[in-house]
Amino acid sequence: MRRLGAILGLAVLMVHAQADSLNVRLIGSWDSPDYAWGVAVAGDYAYLAANHAGLRVIAVADPANPTEMAYVDTLGRVVGVAANGGYAYVATYDAGGGLWVVSVADPAQPDVVGRLEVAGTARAVASDGNHIYVADSDSGLRVASVGDPAHPVQIGFCSISGSSQDVAVSGGCAYVAVHDSGLRVVSISDPTNPVEVGHCHTPGPAVGVAVSGSRAYVADELAGLRIISVLDPTQPVEVGHLGPPANGVALMGDYAYVAAGNRGMRVISVADSADPAEVGYYGTRFARGVAVAGDLGYVADGLGGLQICQYYGEGVEESTRPLPSNRLAATLRASLPRTSVAFDAMGRRVAKPRSGILFVRDEGRGAGSAGQTRKVILQR
Repeated sequence: MRRLGAILGLAVLMVHAQADSLNVRLIGSWDSPDYAWGVAVAGDYAYLAANHAGLRVIAVADPANPTEMAYVDTLGRVVGVAANGGYAYVATYDAGGGLWVVSVADPAQPDVVGRLEVAGTARAVASDGNHIYVADSDSGLRVASVGDPAHPVQIGFCSISGSSQDVAVSGGCAYVAVHDSGLRVVSISDPTNPVEVGHCHTPGPAVGVAVSGSRAYVADELAGLRIISVLDPTQPVEVGHLGPPANGVALMGDYAYVAAGNRGMRVISVADSADPAEVGYYGTRFARGVAVAGDLGYVADGLGGLQICQYYGEGVEESTRPLPSNRLAATLRASLPRTSVAFDAMGRRVAKPRSGILFVRDEGRGAGSAGQTRKVILQR
């Protein structure tokens, strides 16, 4: 019986160890009344695409206590959302499908001000100001003018073979993730006449996309994150890739935040496009979409609602050796010996020690204190 208890305890510890990478933590969460497909963040508010439960407006000024301010009941299933300039742009399908324009000037009282019916199936939206780009999974990319938000009107259309799942806009081009064929690049220099100019096949299925500079990042479902150079939009080419599975992707600096289904939210360093590396993760229920603001990742987590996670830097790893000693005395130092290894109070190795309390083991050969662990207050 004692052995069984030890085995069960070890199993619990293993499950817990897989929940997060110790440099990503859960800050707050909000239970959605229906499946959370996507999320957008603007200012102190998150806008959650909540399927049959419509658009949910959630105050995240205090991310530890996200609070619903209001919701918008749409006729169809809300599966995509973008927020820009005091408006939320909502992609819905089924009854009432298409583009909905919602004023969120007062987030506590969102107001539907306009609607554009789409002949196909609206899956995702992107905004660059006066134009909205709708990924229509039945037929391609639709361009709508919202110069008059009360009367959105389609001004352009580009037929795309396959099922368009997501869209991002940057530098005069729209980048469309197409379920069946990868990344399609559409020139929108003339929004009334969008034209496909480039294509990069991915193993698929491509379901999400984000763009920064000369790189497009495709969430390629079971094939993981694909990094594609779009320096020449007419000849996009894959330059790097990394699992795990990817349903959605958002960017912040040199990091890609990936919604990885039942593997939660993964943080990927993309500083080297040819050699992306996972640097952190948090195990949410089933991550479908993700947005980033500051150092926080906002995860549309399917039946898990909205999960808010914080990534707080590289350089932390778990130790497999016994760490801090029982001694309470601490030495004040301005720097650490080059031969020493530092750990925090949780037993995690710290690659780039900063000011604070650390436990330090000297691993220098021939040192009188080699192998010993001591408590240090690092003051820089």
